[in-house]
Amino acid sequence: MTEADSTLDPVSTGSSTPVEEFEVASLKNPDYVRKFDRVIDDLQDVYSHKIRPLEKAYNFEHFSNSAPLGNDDIAAKPMVLLIGQYSTGKTTFINSLLKKSYPSSHIGVEPTTDRFVAVMDNPTERIIPGNAAAVSSALPFKGLDKFGQAFLSRFQVSQTPSSVLQNFTIVDTPGILSGDKQRNRGYDYTSVIEWFAERADLVLLLFDSHKLDISNELKSAIHALKGHEEKVRVVLNKSDMVNQQQLMRVYGALMWSLGKVVHTPEVMRVYLVSIWLERPPNAFDDCRSLLDNEKKDLLMDLQQLPINAAIRKVNEIVKRARLARVHALIMAHLREQMPSFYGKAAALKQLSDNLPKEFQLVSKKYRLPMGDFPDVEKFREALYGMKFEQFGALNEKLLMASDEALGTDLPELLQRLPHHSTFTGTTAKPEIDSEDESLEEEEGSKKRGLTRQGTRSRYAPVKAERDVTAIVYNIVLFTLILFFATVVGGGIAVKMGWVDGLGPLVELLRP
Repeated sequence: MTEADSTLDPVSTGSSTPVEEFEVASLKNPDYVRKFDRVIDDLQDVYSHKIRPLEKAYNFEHFSNSAPLGNDDIAAKPMVLLIGQYSTGKTTFINSLLKKSYPSSHIGVEPTTDRFVAVMDNPTERIIPGNAAAVSSALPFKGLDKFGQAFLSRFQVSQTPSSVLQNFTIVDTPGILSGDKQRNRGYDYTSVIEWFAERADLVLLLFDSHKLDISNELKSAIHALKGHEEKVRVVLNKSDMVNQQQLMRVYGALMWSLGKVVHTPEVMRVYLVSIWLERPPNAFDDCRSLLDNEKKDLLMDLQQLPINAAIRKVNEIVKRARLARVHALIMAHLREQMPSFYGKAAALKQLSDNLPKEFQLVSKKYRLPMGDFPDVEKFREALYGMKFEQFGALNEKLLMASDEALGTDLPELLQRLPHHSTFTGTTAKPEIDSEDESLEEEEGSKKRGLTRQGTRSRYAPVKAERDVTAIVYNIVLFTLILFFATVVGGGIAVKMGWVDGLGPLVELLRP
């Protein structure tokens, strides 16, 4: 038996639940699946009707560099993102999980994976190029077209039949070289990593026991994970290529290197594993029991993804709603500081220069934590070139809708999530509420998929109110223009003798 096979065999620790099949009993329970689908439906409604209007009204997408979520994004399978330097075992890790090679995979000691590859389940093996994948309504990659042709030519979807991929999607990334060898990729690598990290449920940061240095590009990629630290797991691969004493030193060196890059008070979870397709003859066995237990924990972490997917999706929507709400209050505050008639460019520049102070004023006025505020430099960069008309006034209706989503709707969805007794065992039967029973009577025996074009809506859509200040401003401006045009035009007509017998108006205009 090869090491790759032993990787997926049950760990010989007396565990009665095999981990190699990656079967989650909860997902086979019809009641669990039905309840899960209901939550996803309502989550789509809450976002599209109560959070998306707020984002659109205050141009949240432009400032956050985050495209609005579609129904396909919310209903997509969990995603696992692999990041690491070249030859750290990313592709080998995927092949060992699948127990086979996925289409177009290549393994070598040299940098082999030169593109982003999304490995997904499909009855037949095929490769979908990046341009086709970015426009496909059946795939959750529509937002990638903003990175341009240079990136799409380096992105593909590899589909293969696999029971593992029925539960989640795996994204393999290009190996990172040291120094400035890959500065000319043609696309913004860090922004692409940030896009995938925002949508991923788990981010595996792989290191080789002989490659602990963190290059400039890897450092930028790690910084792109800021705000998603709860998703990140560190994997120290090829741990059996050093003996027990050396492994202790390697682990300490890795934690020291990460401590200089990842500025969080929590200690990152590090898995010590060794994943090979063919075990090398010079591998050490003095830490085999430790490595097997660590491998089992890693596989169990992957198994929990489908069950925790709905919780993670609700968490992401809550995070996005909080950021959008703070952004709306910032934009409304900046609009209040702008002059009504002239000097707008100078006032905008002054506000841009004093953004930290303005953020503090907004935080104090609305009692908002500073941790929810955007990065000052990125916000200032997005603010450049904005026009006065693009600053939305305070819209109480939209803010109340977002507050209702954060305070009532989303917590309710969390309460409605089905509960499971164990991650790999039986699933507690969820209770059926009256609403679900009535919907079942209406829908009969219709089957519900995760991706839908039209879903029921129990949340009334919120439309953005018209900006009353802008309307009044336009009326006053039009009145003044009409008045001056009448006076000046009348005066010219009198002087030129074009008008006769206008009565009091002529006498008024005559000098």
